[in-house]
Amino acid sequence: MDIENARQKAENLREQILYHNDRYYNQDSPEISDYEYDMLLKELEEIESEFPELITPDSPTQKVGGQAGEKFSPVEHTVPMESLHDSFSHDEIKDFAKRVNENAGNAVYVVEPKIDGLSVSAEYKNGVFVRGSTRGDGKVGEDITENLKTIKSLPMKLNKAVPYLEVRGEVYMSTDVFENLVARQEENDEKPFKNPRNAAAGSLRQKNAKITKERQLDIFVFNIQQIDGEKLTSHVQSLEYLKELGFTTLPFYYKCSDIDEVIEKIEEIGNKRGELSFGIDGAVIKVDEFEKREILGSTSKFPKWAEAYKYPPEEKETELLDIEINVGRTGVLTPTAIFAPITLAGTTVSRAVLHNSDFIKEKDIRIGDTVILRKAGEIIPEVVSVARHKENSVPFEMPKICPSCGSPVSCENGEAALRCTNTDCPAQLMRHMIHFVSRDAMDIDGLGERVLRAMVENSLISSPLDLYRLSKDDIMTLEKKKDKSAENLVKAVEKSKSNDLYRTVFALGIRHIGQKAAKLLADKFRTLDNIANASMEDISSIDGFGEIMAESVYQYFQLDESKKLVEEIKSLGINTENLSAPKNIDESNPFFNKTFVITGTLPNYKRTEAAEIIENMGGKVSSSVSKKTDYVLAGDEAGSKLTKAQSLGIKIIDESEFESMRNH
Repeated sequence: MDIENARQKAENLREQILYHNDRYYNQDSPEISDYEYDMLLKELEEIESEFPELITPDSPTQKVGGQAGEKFSPVEHTVPMESLHDSFSHDEIKDFAKRVNENAGNAVYVVEPKIDGLSVSAEYKNGVFVRGSTRGDGKVGEDITENLKTIKSLPMKLNKAVPYLEVRGEVYMSTDVFENLVARQEENDEKPFKNPRNAAAGSLRQKNAKITKERQLDIFVFNIQQIDGEKLTSHVQSLEYLKELGFTTLPFYYKCSDIDEVIEKIEEIGNKRGELSFGIDGAVIKVDEFEKREILGSTSKFPKWAEAYKYPPEEKETELLDIEINVGRTGVLTPTAIFAPITLAGTTVSRAVLHNSDFIKEKDIRIGDTVILRKAGEIIPEVVSVARHKENSVPFEMPKICPSCGSPVSCENGEAALRCTNTDCPAQLMRHMIHFVSRDAMDIDGLGERVLRAMVENSLISSPLDLYRLSKDDIMTLEKKKDKSAENLVKAVEKSKSNDLYRTVFALGIRHIGQKAAKLLADKFRTLDNIANASMEDISSIDGFGEIMAESVYQYFQLDESKKLVEEIKSLGINTENLSAPKNIDESNPFFNKTFVITGTLPNYKRTEAAEIIENMGGKVSSSVSKKTDYVLAGDEAGSKLTKAQSLGIKIIDESEFESMRNH
C-alpha cells in the first residue's frame, strides 16, 4: 500500500471508529460487535505503525474513546484513567512481554479476568465515600456520586480511616440480572440492551438514581489510583489491601513468573467464561511490581505495563429443529428457534429469539437448516447466519392466525411484527398479568406466573384490577395457599396501591411506553386524569417522546375501555398522583412545564444545582437540544449545543436571565 492509499484508508477508518466510539461510549447503543470494532482499530494501528507520519493527535489510537457528557458535572482525574492496548494472539502477548523485559528486566505478572462493564473512580476521605465518576476521556469524567451510592457492593465506609484513597473499579450487571432485564424489555416492546456492558453503562448514567438502584448493579474494584497514609509496592499487595478495607475485588487472579504461565492462565480464564455469574470480554495481564511500572511508563492512551487479551467470538453450527411462535403481552408473535443443543461459552443452549419475519427473511432461515450460532455479549444466543439449507427445504412463513386463540394476525403501520387482533387472547391476558405485577410496574411480591395462572384457571381474576378485589378467603381456595401466605399476598396487593404514578402508567402496558417514558408522562402531567385527557399536541411536546409514542398514549386513552379502567383504578383507591413531584409549585412561574438544556460553565452554579432549581419549579432538564427545547441556559465554552439551539431558533439565556426568571 502506498502512502496516499494508506492516508485515505486511515481517514476512513478514523471516521468509522469515532462514530462507533460515540455509539458505544456515549450513547450506550453499539451498532457493531466488540470484535468488529476491535478489528477496525487493529487495522488502523497497523497502518499507523507502517506509516508513522499519518498518526494524528486526535486519532482513536492515541486517546481513550469516551467523553464526559453534559448530563452530569465534570470531574477532572488527577491520575488519568487510561485504556488498555489489545492483543488477539499468543504471539502478541509474547511481544508485550519482550518489550517489558527489554525496558524493565524480567517481571512478575498478574493475570485477571477483564470485566465487561463501565470503568469508574471512587474517592474516599478518612475512610468515607465522597465522590464517584466515570472514566470519560480518561482526563475528564462525569460525577455519578449519587448513582454509585446505590451499588450495594461498593462500601460507603471503609474498615480503616485512610486519609485519602482513590480506587478504580468496573461496574457491571450480572448475567441473571441482564437476562431478566432483556426479557422485560422484549416483553414491553422496548429495544433491549445488546450486552451487559451497555446495560450497566445505561443504568449508571441515569439522572434518577432510583432507576440505577432498580437495575441491581455490582462492582469489582481492581486498582488503587492514589493513596495517602500507606506505602504499597505491588499489585497483588494492593488487591489484598483493598480486601482488608472492605472492597469487593476481582474474584480470582493469577500471579505468574513467566509468559508461558501467563498464556496458560489466559486460556484457563477463557474456559471459565460460561461458568461465571458476570460477563468478561478478555483477560488483563499486568506487571506486578510498581517500581517496574514506573520505569515502563505510559503512552498518551494506555500503560506500557499492562495488556488486554481479547477472546475471539465463539461460533458453532447446529441443526434448526423447529421455529416456535410465542404471543407476547401486546399481541406480538415472536418466532423462537429451537435447535439441537450445543455448548456455547461454557453453557448448553437450545433456543434463540428470531425477532420477526424480516429477520428470518433476511437470513433465509428455514426449518432443518444448519445454522451458525454465537452468544451476543457472551450471554444471549443468536443466529448469525445459515451455513447450508436442508435438501428440499422451503422458506419459513409466519402464521396467518394466532397460535393461542386462532384469531387473525396483522401488521400495523408497516411494522415487521405480526400481532394478534384479539384483545381477549388468553396468551395476551396472561402476559399482561405478569407485566402488571412485575417489579418495574406495580411490584406485587408473591405473585409469580404460577400463582397468576392458578388464579386465572380458577376464575378468581380475569383482569389485573381483579387482584384488588380478592380477599384472603379467595386466595385460600388455591391449592397450597396457607393462611399466612394468603394474608401476605393481600398485604402486598394493598401496599401496591400507594405506588408512584409512573408505576401505574407503566403497568397499564401501553404500547411503546417503557418505565422511562411512563416517568416522563407522570412528570409532565402529574395525575392520571391529566394524562388521560392530554391532547396529542401536549403529549408530543415531551422531550424524549417521538410521534409513535405520543400517538400510542393518546389513542390508548381514547378507548372506552381505557376510560373505564381509569375510573376503576380511582375507585379501587390506587394512587393516581405523581408522588415524587415537587409540592406547592406555582404553575404560573416561567419554569413550569418548560424544557431546559444546560451547557457550558456557569459563573455561580454547578449544572446540577441549576438543574435542581429548574426541576423544583416544575421544569424539566434534558441532555440534548431539539425542537422541543424551550430554553438553553448557556455558560462559557457552550459548544455545539449552543450552535444547534441558534440554528433551531431556541431562546438562549445566560445566568443573569436565569436569575430573573427564578425571582419572577
